[in-house]
Amino acid sequence: MASHIVGYPRMGPKRELKFALESFWDGKSSAEDLQKVAADLRASIWKQMADAGIKYIPSNTFSYYDQVLDATATLGAVPPRYGWTGGEIGFDTYFSMARGNATVPAMEMTKWFDTNYHFIVPELGPDVNFTYASHKAVEEYKEAKALGVDTIPVLVGPVTYLLLSKPAKGVEKSFSLLSLLPKVLAVYKEVIADLKAAGASWIQFDEPTLVLDLESHKLQAFTDAYAELAPALSGLNVLIETYFADVPAEAYKTLTSLNGVTAYGFDLVRGTKTVDLIKGGFPSGKYLFAGVVDGRNIWANDLAASLATLQGLEGVVGKDKLVVSTSSSLLHTAVDLVNETKLDDEIKSWLAFAAQKIVEVNALAKALSGNKDEAFFSANASAQASRKSSPRVTNEAVQKAAAALKGSDHRRATNVSARLDAQQKKLNLPILPTTTIGSFPQTVELRRVRREFKANKISEEEYVKSIKEEIRKVVELQEELDIDVLVHGEPERNDMVEYFGEQLSGFAFTVNGWVQSYGSRCVKPPIIYGDVSRPKPMTVFWSSLAQSFTKRPMKGMLTGPVTILNWSFVRNDQPRSETTYQIALAIKDEVEDLEKAGITVIQIDEAALREGLPLRKSEQADYLDWAVHSFRITNVGVQDTTQIHTHMCYSNFNDIIHSIINMDADVITIENSRSDEKLLSVFREGVKYGAGIGPGVYDIHSPRIPPTEEIADRINKMLAVLEKNILWVNPDCGLKTRKYTEVKPALTNMVAAAKLIRNELAK
Repeated sequence: MASHIVGYPRMGPKRELKFALESFWDGKSSAEDLQKVAADLRASIWKQMADAGIKYIPSNTFSYYDQVLDATATLGAVPPRYGWTGGEIGFDTYFSMARGNATVPAMEMTKWFDTNYHFIVPELGPDVNFTYASHKAVEEYKEAKALGVDTIPVLVGPVTYLLLSKPAKGVEKSFSLLSLLPKVLAVYKEVIADLKAAGASWIQFDEPTLVLDLESHKLQAFTDAYAELAPALSGLNVLIETYFADVPAEAYKTLTSLNGVTAYGFDLVRGTKTVDLIKGGFPSGKYLFAGVVDGRNIWANDLAASLATLQGLEGVVGKDKLVVSTSSSLLHTAVDLVNETKLDDEIKSWLAFAAQKIVEVNALAKALSGNKDEAFFSANASAQASRKSSPRVTNEAVQKAAAALKGSDHRRATNVSARLDAQQKKLNLPILPTTTIGSFPQTVELRRVRREFKANKISEEEYVKSIKEEIRKVVELQEELDIDVLVHGEPERNDMVEYFGEQLSGFAFTVNGWVQSYGSRCVKPPIIYGDVSRPKPMTVFWSSLAQSFTKRPMKGMLTGPVTILNWSFVRNDQPRSETTYQIALAIKDEVEDLEKAGITVIQIDEAALREGLPLRKSEQADYLDWAVHSFRITNVGVQDTTQIHTHMCYSNFNDIIHSIINMDADVITIENSRSDEKLLSVFREGVKYGAGIGPGVYDIHSPRIPPTEEIADRINKMLAVLEKNILWVNPDCGLKTRKYTEVKPALTNMVAAAKLIRNELAK
């Protein structure tokens, strides 16, 4: 019985690629140094899979930034502003598209389906001259082959690529991106020919858009595309891989009827209903790549249950046509449990990271073929039983409190307009008030202090003294810049979710459980293994300290319950809504303690609310209902004069704008600049928004410093659709990933732009 891995984490077990990328971007190392680190990582990944007995090993899943940007490079679809004149696309052009440069901004970045991973959105139009401009796929295939590993090259499927793209600036929004399919397929044919010539016998096309609710003309595009590619693919085994949700019945019919396709891959963890479709009819003689090992979470597989699922499918597709696989790329999980030296043995026995999931896949494949490792399966069953019965998982008081929430809507008693009036009397802010989103640059020295405190190398007194001094500097800088509503800069936090999880019950933490979010940015999601509660205040000390340094309003900074949920590895033994309600109660306690301490502006970030929206429309209303309700629970008890902010970033918000309004926050700050002010279109179309709103005026994920005039122009565009008395001026997101040499001039220009427009409005 064969085994397959959809994709694998790229950063390395100790984030080797992250550090190599940042060293290269800072000019401290060469392109050759970066390429050497990347080649070593690829070699170790391929060897690991080969040694574990995996038959179908992927190549071209490694990326220096993201796989969609790699596809853009392969197709030569470089926007003209980057000055690319042809030839093989190098690092300069590639990273300029991803990060911008001194003269031009980066391309838009958004979330990859419903994950915390991001991709660079292709900008396309009728005049794009598609040309084969990156040979990465064939080069990596040859590289693996030279190491003695025969791989399946993986490409972003042509239809998914176009469906994830957007019309370039100046192109009509109504332009049909699918009309570009013939031009795109011409390049795909060249790539396929190269791979065939190099000796590839299989090729994997990732077409995850097939799990969405697609109109008939979009489904037809899949039929047309693979019919057109069929002659080029002749002689190759072709796998179409889908993931992240059930495949709708119509899409299943389209997929399983595609010309020239040998195998179909399905997510059977998040797409359990797909099993019924398969049992209802599967094409004779085709392979089923059954994704029964979860690529999105870190819980050990229930091997007995997965084996039963596989045995049920074996009778449908045939023993020799069933391949055991992961549900999606393992990119979304941590790398190797072996590196976790501080997790206690009980919790560790419940987990499986990417390296362990490879072993699980192969163990299931061997069991199906009659070579079951009884000891491995027995240990797995014991771990499953331990997790179900462990007293540390359940807290009856928390469960009762969460259950009692169901009977109320949890809305503040006064409407937002009246609250804003009361808040303005207390805060006395100018028109177009300026603020930032929360974090300030995380310097090397700051990271050292936190690291040494965690390692008990410095005392708590020394740690508090260092953090206090950092907060004082950040407050003084903001006053010097004349920002209206201040933040303390979050110097005590390495990560906005990890920080809160460390202080809540029901969470566990890793040392090296890093997951790539975008580019070199990695996050270390906490693990929610049990019921959640707040033993003591988490932020009151630091927020009160920061407020004591200034007479200006100081924001208390919290992460909202839905974002904590979506940016954690969440327990899979109860509904996600139940866990979110528990977190909401913990955050509610913190909000009320901040208010008692005299903090009059409290920001509860829900950066990941849109990210968690189910991919299928039939499931979205239920999610939005409990997600928005959870946010309202956190602040239902505060006074009218306490201003509640929230923040959201890097997602498409237009389709959930009414749910955002329903959150009933006093002020929302929201990503806007990198997506070409897409957010503003919803207000142009007549949506009325009465609360405060700060669409981001510049992109913090790029090192570029926007001039005052550019920011002022953005503010004027906002004023064309939003009332001046509700508009705030702020960056897109927190500043932790930037340097002070970038932050100071950018914020200087932002404040200058706000003052410029204030003066114009006064006239």
